[in-house]
Amino acid sequence: MPGTERIIENSTKQDTASLRGSQKIEKLREVLEAHQGETHIVAIQDFPDPDAIASAVAHRLICLNYGIDVEIVYAGRISHQQNIALVKLLNIELLRYTDDTFDFSRYQGSVFIDNQGKTTALTKKLEAHGIKPLIVVDHHERSGGLSAEFHDIRKIGATASIYTSYLQQGLVELDKADSFHVRCATALMHGIRSDTNDFIRANEHDLLAASYLSNYYNPNHLSEIVMQARSKKVMDIIEKALANRVIKDNYSISGIGYLRQEDRDAIAQASDFLLTEENVHTVIVYGIVVNDNQEELLSGSFRTSKLTLDADTFIKEAFGKSEYGDYFGGGKQEAGGFAVPVGFLAGTYGNEYEDLKWKMFDLQVKQKIFNKIGVTATTSSE
Repeated sequence: MPGTERIIENSTKQDTASLRGSQKIEKLREVLEAHQGETHIVAIQDFPDPDAIASAVAHRLICLNYGIDVEIVYAGRISHQQNIALVKLLNIELLRYTDDTFDFSRYQGSVFIDNQGKTTALTKKLEAHGIKPLIVVDHHERSGGLSAEFHDIRKIGATASIYTSYLQQGLVELDKADSFHVRCATALMHGIRSDTNDFIRANEHDLLAASYLSNYYNPNHLSEIVMQARSKKVMDIIEKALANRVIKDNYSISGIGYLRQEDRDAIAQASDFLLTEENVHTVIVYGIVVNDNQEELLSGSFRTSKLTLDADTFIKEAFGKSEYGDYFGGGKQEAGGFAVPVGFLAGTYGNEYEDLKWKMFDLQVKQKIFNKIGVTATTSSE
């Protein structure tokens, strides 16, 4: 019959995907059983987003069944108003790595969630202390570099969708009467919603995960998290990004100068805002972030609505690699980021010096972007 072949083909694909999923679950079970009773560090990116936080919480929930104590650690800041609300409202325990007095001796293994070791300063610290990576779960493009006992890297909307699939397949049976389960489900729902642009970019697996979580999450808490207002500082940075933007061939590029580490998430929010402008399909916003130790990092955010443009490839080709062979950035299909150490020119020597340094970095970033898109550099909005 017409169409029968297609039905059989789709069914075969689903069966194959299901088999791969079952194999992943069994391998993960083996790894967790082999490390029962240990204490693990879950390393999430320096500036964690809802997807990373939620997935780490789900990992902690799963590990309870194996007597594994899990500590979720990040090395930067949580500054986005929704992320702060997520952590506070759902009572999520996170540790912030601040300096070398941090005690790594209590960990027998490390877990990397929503990253592959490239977006966390903890990677080299863990390596230096001889703490081996056990598990890597991520949904970004494969970047390599970490050799772990278990890998699950999928091209999917959110890492939270991967962890939800673990729950669906029996690693933990969610109970709506258990407050921790409800908080975990709420966080996972927010993680999927956030990383799929309110489900607009969600695929079948993301939507099935959200459907499953709909039986357990707290919609009132999720609504409260999502409805957090932007701070005045964030609005000021968005205003600056809007004023400084240069538009060329439907690309909007904006340098916003210096900003504090606690305001770094405003770069991504400014990118999201600038992408709403008419006749703009791609936005790149960047600035020099100064941390608590006065170290400087050129940090940027990339957003695109153009289906034929891959953010991960664009960033890697435009900004290249460090002397150690690591890319300065990357991401997924429609979004990404980059971070370039300022290095030798770091430091504060007065406003005039900072102004000159910023002008140089601003011109250099714009030149790299314009070279990548094949247009002549410009200095004013068009």
